[in-house]
Amino acid sequence: MSIDADKIIALDKKHVWHHLTQHKAFENADPIVFVEGKGMRVTDIKGKEYLDAVSGGVWTVNVGYGRKEIVDAVSEQMMKLCYFAGSFGNIPTALFSEKLIEKMPGLSRVYISNSGSEANEKAFKIVRQISALKYDGKKSKILYRARDYHGTTITTLSACGQEERRMQYGPFTPGFIEFPAANPYRNPYGMDPSDPALGQKFADELEKVIMAEGPDTVGGVIVEPITAGGGVLEPPQDYLKIVSALCKKHNILLILDEVVCGLGRTGAWFGYQHYGIVPDMVTMAKGVASGYAAISCTVTTEAVFNDFIAAPSDREAYFRDISTFGGCTSGPAAALANIKIIEDEKLIDNVNAMGAYLMDGLRGLMKKYDFIGDVRGKGLFCGLELVKDRTTKVPADEATCNQVAGHCMKNGVIIGKTSRSFKEYNNTICLSPALISTKKEIDEIVTALDNAFAEVKI
Repeated sequence: MSIDADKIIALDKKHVWHHLTQHKAFENADPIVFVEGKGMRVTDIKGKEYLDAVSGGVWTVNVGYGRKEIVDAVSEQMMKLCYFAGSFGNIPTALFSEKLIEKMPGLSRVYISNSGSEANEKAFKIVRQISALKYDGKKSKILYRARDYHGTTITTLSACGQEERRMQYGPFTPGFIEFPAANPYRNPYGMDPSDPALGQKFADELEKVIMAEGPDTVGGVIVEPITAGGGVLEPPQDYLKIVSALCKKHNILLILDEVVCGLGRTGAWFGYQHYGIVPDMVTMAKGVASGYAAISCTVTTEAVFNDFIAAPSDREAYFRDISTFGGCTSGPAAALANIKIIEDEKLIDNVNAMGAYLMDGLRGLMKKYDFIGDVRGKGLFCGLELVKDRTTKVPADEATCNQVAGHCMKNGVIIGKTSRSFKEYNNTICLSPALISTKKEIDEIVTALDNAFAEVKI
């Protein structure tokens, strides 16, 4: 079928409302319309090819484009049974849940929905309902960390540590309390970012908030294992271990938001597994099916699950929640095929090898350009924080990161950046190439950044 590019672009400009986009820009420019992807490369409607260094723009297409194995699994399942409500069972959900739990020792139950926001909503509802069932509604507060992001609904924005994401959407759901970010590079203690005592310092900030609110009122704490859109912030040594211990001490459910980090992105099946903890709940989406179908999961321990077990005649004790598209069988079918690819192709090993290679390249750029203040990350999940001065750490302007991204895009490499999330500190370049990356693609990404940095004025 021939495609009339001008017609499609005109229809897009006339009818489509794009995410995170000021459409005024389209009065003098066209939106980019992608039509095809293969491996790590996508092609737009005008025939230009790009290397995708952000896995679909938002950390999603982990195993790359054009994976026939996943497409075939979805097609076959949809012909057999496309959908039935999640109150009933189906084969791909049972098989996928078993396979997922194999990767998550200490957890045992999988609740399926269709987006990361929804997965986190489920976790919040679980905390609130347990508070009602066991604590007379008193342990209902949920603490969230500054700079972390957990979704786009009103309640997940109530737990959002990014002020511009929240802007103009209040009033918010009550009972959500912020605690300080764990940002080693910009720690307020004057300590070296690699100081092993820093984890305790940041965890102490959480305990201060717990004590100020009252431990008997706090039911949950939610964090990203590595803060993603807040600047790719890896926690300091022992931080998550201490946070986990605090939650156990105060009888608080610990929720790990793995929507970005999950399914191999960081060089382990899940980001939290680098840090020697077992949370009470884990949420995930994006890379679960690499974008081939919509699916998210809220995974819990058996202890959390058992809080909802009671006589069928009890009208209050079961989890009174539903996700319409949690009943789509294409999601777990795609997710099962996705995990098989990661296993068969040893992609987690590849993430560790190529992640180290990428970090070496980025550190080389840091030696070359003094406006790169910090290089950080884990696996194929990396960030470069741009500054006007390394000594003072004054952040580069958001416009600078936009220029870097624009230069790379013009030259056929798509990179990410923090943007319109904070009043300041929108100054991190974000990279999350697919788990299938080779040295060739990593070299292209580093070269594109090098060329952009050579031209952009900080």
